[in-house]
Amino acid sequence: MAIIDKMKEIMKNWSAIHHIVVYYLLAVIVSTIVVSLPVFHNPGVELSFIDAMFTAVTAISVTGLTVISISEVFNPAGQIAIAVILHLGGIGIMTMGTFIWVILGKKIGIRSRKMIMVDQNSKTLAGLVKLMLEIFKLMLIIEFIGAIILSIHFLNYYDTMPEALLQGVFGAISATTNGGLDITGASLIPFANDYFVQFINMILIILGAIGFPVLIEVQEVLRGRVYGVNDRHKFSLFTKITTVTFFWLVVGGTILIFLLERDAFFADKSWHETFFYSLFQSVTSRSGGLSTMDVSEFSLPTLFLISALMFIGASPSSVGGGIRTTTFAIMLLTIWNYAKGNSSVKVFGREIHQEDMLRSFIVITTALMLCVSSVIILMKTESFPLMEVIFEVASAFGTTGLSLGITPDLSSFGKCLIMALMFIGRIGVFTFLFIIRGDDTKDRFHYPTERVIIG
Repeated sequence: MAIIDKMKEIMKNWSAIHHIVVYYLLAVIVSTIVVSLPVFHNPGVELSFIDAMFTAVTAISVTGLTVISISEVFNPAGQIAIAVILHLGGIGIMTMGTFIWVILGKKIGIRSRKMIMVDQNSKTLAGLVKLMLEIFKLMLIIEFIGAIILSIHFLNYYDTMPEALLQGVFGAISATTNGGLDITGASLIPFANDYFVQFINMILIILGAIGFPVLIEVQEVLRGRVYGVNDRHKFSLFTKITTVTFFWLVVGGTILIFLLERDAFFADKSWHETFFYSLFQSVTSRSGGLSTMDVSEFSLPTLFLISALMFIGASPSSVGGGIRTTTFAIMLLTIWNYAKGNSSVKVFGREIHQEDMLRSFIVITTALMLCVSSVIILMKTESFPLMEVIFEVASAFGTTGLSLGITPDLSSFGKCLIMALMFIGRIGVFTFLFIIRGDDTKDRFHYPTERVIIG
């Protein structure tokens, strides 16, 4: 009892961020236990602890890097369990917790609301419970519609309805949560010539990665126009920057992949194959992780480009990781305006807050240090070419899941390092920094200010 009381006392002093991280760690522990249960395995399969934990982390962080084949290790019940874990990781621990709390009729206190605010990168406590319920509802609707469409279409590939349904449901959840896992045994490569499957998966990946606030704002505008209310609703600056940056990255990525590979991998491909290969790989690099080809067939410049796209990742308050699209956009806007001699950053009739500019550079710098350090460490502990290690690290941090095939061959230490990167990518760089920095403190005095030569 003394130990329990001591733990309760310690937890009372924890910040909302510490609680969130602990909840994600508990989710990893529970998921590890679940995927380790023999009842979920195919006959004769033995899953080591490190591989079970890796599978749990990649599902909770909705990354998709895997050291095992989901279809070979897990039976249909196990595949459903993986899909549930993907769903939990995609919508977030706090969103799922809020939904359960409301169903049980429990009151959500100020501490829980603060945790929701941190988990969703919100600036205010107002309307958070409603936001969580809207996110949960939206995710279910998107996954449900995607599952129906894919399941019906998969009847063209599978003999029985249950098999087509399992593939459709798992595929829809994996794409919407940007989980990157598959039960086909070869990602979406079997559908490399099925542009309908690719199109549906791209839509689901985008809906999951573009950010929950964006989806909710779009929903409000559409609802207002249909019912004749809120017809003057204006999109927030966040939604404008996020949407523009997201789609420019998709378009820019598509064009660059085409240009880099037109005389290489695309040399003998038709125009429609080239277009869909380029578009799909650009979309999935946001944090989707699914693939219609073996990405190792791309040339080094293209692999480096995709690594950079994965490092940027998805939008804030979405299912994806990385430094996030708004961080990248604010960095570029800040550099551009500074080069023009402007003392502030103005975009879409608004001015970016100085603190947000500082935060963007802190996130990018910290992320670069994490990834570069990880690459150096893995080059020392593993025996893989540099490009393969860079690609793996960028994929883990961006919670993407694309790989050049080295994941299963990593040492136990290498797997642990990749798991850490996936976890940090999921909770976010700022959450990671808040864990180690402690509480805010106010300076009791200041020294005289002096300028330092920079650059």
